[in-house]
Amino acid sequence: MKVVLQNLTKIFPSRSKKAGEEVIAVNDFTLEIPDGKLIGLLGPSGCGKSTTLYMISGLQKPSGGKIFFGDDDVTDLSAENRGIGLVFQNYALYPHMTVKQNIMFPLQNLKGADKLTKEEMIDRAYYAAKLVQIDNLMERKPSELSGGQQQRVAIARALVKMPKVLLLDEPLSNLDARLRLQTREEIRRIQKETGITTIFVTHDQEEAMSISDMIVVMKLGVVQQTGKPQEIYDNPTNLFVAKFLGTPPINVFNGKVENGTLYIGNDAVLNVGDVADQDVWVGVRPEGFTPDENGGLVCNLNNIEVMGRDVSVVSTHEASVNPIVRSIINTDNKIDGSSETIKYTLKPHKVFIFNKETEERIYFEVK
Repeated sequence: MKVVLQNLTKIFPSRSKKAGEEVIAVNDFTLEIPDGKLIGLLGPSGCGKSTTLYMISGLQKPSGGKIFFGDDDVTDLSAENRGIGLVFQNYALYPHMTVKQNIMFPLQNLKGADKLTKEEMIDRAYYAAKLVQIDNLMERKPSELSGGQQQRVAIARALVKMPKVLLLDEPLSNLDARLRLQTREEIRRIQKETGITTIFVTHDQEEAMSISDMIVVMKLGVVQQTGKPQEIYDNPTNLFVAKFLGTPPINVFNGKVENGTLYIGNDAVLNVGDVADQDVWVGVRPEGFTPDENGGLVCNLNNIEVMGRDVSVVSTHEASVNPIVRSIINTDNKIDGSSETIKYTLKPHKVFIFNKETEERIYFEVK
């Protein structure tokens, strides 16, 4: 099912009647989600991603704009009539019911032509349970399950109605690191197997990038950039997106452009062609550094961390915005750990420059 959001806006009134401004949680959000794709809504807390999800689900009414499922305008349609499956962060299972009863519960409320026999409901419940690999736990109560198993029950309960759209609101936040990795892989497998259009809300960029066909990066209710995860990582449209995506995070420096040359502090690091002279922010991905005795960027060497196939070099630079500069170097590059400094040349496609005031990307061609 294709989902289209047109100029979607959500404004919450001020809590104070005497003073205070309205809160614009989502501002003019426009997006087309192709049928059968998994889309990640990504951003920090308070950026409007969950509010967007709740408007798509029908739990919150938009202040403006429209929502389409296929060609049908569902903006004013109630949540129970939208054909969605919704999974919350906190599982929301009924503690007195077994796993089977929890999964079957949404089917018991179906009426009219959609009403099912008990045998049909059981068959549907076991089908959903097998998808999430908990069909051997059907007689247990939620208290007898691990956190990961409870989340699988919640996903199965959302899938059992065979929804047109599956909505996941931070479904992995309450799981430990290993379970998060395992469960996100399961979510991707289930989504591919069922072909259900899925919208996945998270603040974890690694989660979003690893399983999404497309991600939407949000800040303060406004869409910053939309695209395939790798494309956004390789070509961030502004400094916020560049800083939000990537582990380790991008290194940010105070810089300037003079006569077509990019400087980090006083170090001339790159030819940037026809870019006008100005002060800029310079972002360099950790993998964008190449050790070079003749390199233009000179950093003070702090530490070398061996990570197997890669080496993480920790250094400092007076122009760095962050306390440390972290570069990821292939182990084929031999680094003298006893040296006080390390020199780098920079890979042009891993270097981004941004307007000092607007923080928008300034594009350049290396000549």
